[in-house]
Parts: sequence; C-alpha cells; structure tokens
Amino acid sequence: MARLIPSGSSGADDRSLSSGRRARLTRGFTFVELMVVVTIIVIIISMAIPIYNRTILRAKESVLANNLFTLRTCIDNYTYDKQKAPQSLQDLVTEGYLQKIPIDPMTGSNQTWRTIMEDASQSVNQAEPGIFDVKSSSDKTGLDGIPYADK
Repeated sequence: MARLIPSGSSGADDRSLSSGRRARLTRGFTFVELMVVVTIIVIIISMAIPIYNRTILRAKESVLANNLFTLRTCIDNYTYDKQKAPQSLQDLVTEGYLQKIPIDPMTGSNQTWRTIMEDASQSVNQAEPGIFDVKSSSDKTGLDGIPYADK
C-alpha cells in the first residue's frame, strides 16, 4: 500500500518532524482569523435583520387588508340582508356572518377596531343608524406612507 509523503518531508513518520513543524500543524485558528469570521457574520446579520422586520410588517399589513375586506363585506351583507346596519361588530358574530371578530394585527386585539357609524340621514334604517365602515385603531404608518387608521 502506497503512503503519501507530506511535501517538505523525507518520508519519515510524524515523530521525526521537528517540534516547531508539528506545533504549526496542530495549532488552531489565530485570533485575527476568528475576528474576521465573526465580523463577516455580524455584517451579514445586520443586513438581514431589517429585511426580516420589513417582511414581518408586510405580512401584518396583508393580514390587516384581508381582515378589513372581510369585515366590510360582512357589514355590507348584514346591511343588505337585515335592511339595517349592525350596531356593533358583535352583531356580525351573533347573526352568523362571522365566527369571531378578527384580530387587528397592528394592535394585536380584536376589541380595538375603530367603527365608523353611518349618517342617520343616509342610513338604510334612519331610526337605527349602524356601522358603516371599520378601520384599524393603530396610530402607526404603513410601508406605503398611509396611516393604518386611514386604510
């Protein structure tokens, strides 16, 4: 069986290598090499965190848009079916239009939706004006520059 001979060696076994050469072969990484690797990792992570946070915010905005669409559709359906607007969002659950009130992803609660009541003179049932629209109660602004409370 052929044996590989390390370059710069005369073919003798490892015991015949000088102690300085053996020390260089078994030594680990230098402190500078480790610091370079750690610095590169820190730079990559510092670039990835803002992208990750923006992705999370986009997902929340998408959920908000979907929840608002669902609530508005249910309010319209309730108004057309009952010939009057719902007095609260809980009416939509009670009458079976929703299983539960969705959560506002910007505030983290289903109790914080800002409801807009219809004008009594323009309501379907002028004796009982109800909810006309619903919006987020968050005071933050979206990635598109529009406040969540205006969407």
